[in-house]
Amino acid sequence: MTEETAADARVRRSVTRTLVVYPLLGGAVLLLAAIAVTLAGDDLGFFPFLFMLVSGLCFGFAFVNATLGMVPARNGAILHVAVAVVLGALVAFVVEFGGDLLEPLPESVRGVAVVLQMAAIPAVGWIWLGVIGRITDLFSRRDAKKRPAPVTPAWERDESGDGSIVHFPGLELRMRVLTQAIVAIVVVVGAFAVVLLIAFDDIVMRMGARIAIILMGVVLGLPAYLLFAAILRRRTASCSVAFGDDELRVRVDAVLHTIPYREMEYLRWRTRSDYARIEVRGAGADLSLIAGLAKPPRGLTAELPALPRRVFRRFELVGLAAEKKRRDEVVTFRRAVGAATRPGTPAL
Repeated sequence: MTEETAADARVRRSVTRTLVVYPLLGGAVLLLAAIAVTLAGDDLGFFPFLFMLVSGLCFGFAFVNATLGMVPARNGAILHVAVAVVLGALVAFVVEFGGDLLEPLPESVRGVAVVLQMAAIPAVGWIWLGVIGRITDLFSRRDAKKRPAPVTPAWERDESGDGSIVHFPGLELRMRVLTQAIVAIVVVVGAFAVVLLIAFDDIVMRMGARIAIILMGVVLGLPAYLLFAAILRRRTASCSVAFGDDELRVRVDAVLHTIPYREMEYLRWRTRSDYARIEVRGAGADLSLIAGLAKPPRGLTAELPALPRRVFRRFELVGLAAEKKRRDEVVTFRRAVGAATRPGTPAL
């Protein structure tokens, strides 16, 4: 065995111990604790229920990681899919007919069976999430071979003026309005789900309340999210932001907003996530352009590039203080109270 192979083996053992063995041990301890607490009490309390869910997640997490670490990878994928199908069918069978099968058994046995059933649900769910992840990764790798990975929009020299400019698709939408819309959708969908659960209470009682809630999320919540995202993306506008020597120029389709730095009161620049955006106030303008939810063109991501370093220096000279959050993904500039700008500040 070569030195490199020995090092690889040590790394593999360490990873296996961290991602497989430890979760298995933790899941076993929590499952035994859930069984003990359930048998000692009269009903399912909060902590036994929590132990069941977490133990199931631990078992599912360990199994998925074990299959991902198998060599060759094809064997791990086959085992993963086979176990997911078998366990999914088994859980469905137990949910449908488990009550009748357990009825003649002693109460202690029924208690243990309930604990195992509750722990199996998150375990099977995590295993199926792993299957979906494998399928998604397969298609992603195929797409990556056909076309290069998308990149973040880049800064360019502004040919129509001084400074740098970035072009990106965006939504002219305030975060407050977006939050209110999300809350309204959650309330409406949640109310509709409650009505359905009440209307079909017989079916809900047979399948179990928790599975019914999960189904409501898949049947109602996911389509509502996809529909909302599609509506937002239809409002995508062509946007650009240019940081000049003395002013910020923001264009939304054909409308141009010019904000001198000395009149700027607030600017927030977020580069990543669904909430990647620019918010700016000053000189009579109050804009919020969200890039993270807009439909990006082919080859680009729905993100914003990091701010050029010259912008920080320029803002500092005009009295705008920077605040950084989330590993520098969010930068906020605010005008300090009583800050005075320097007249005749040289351009950068």
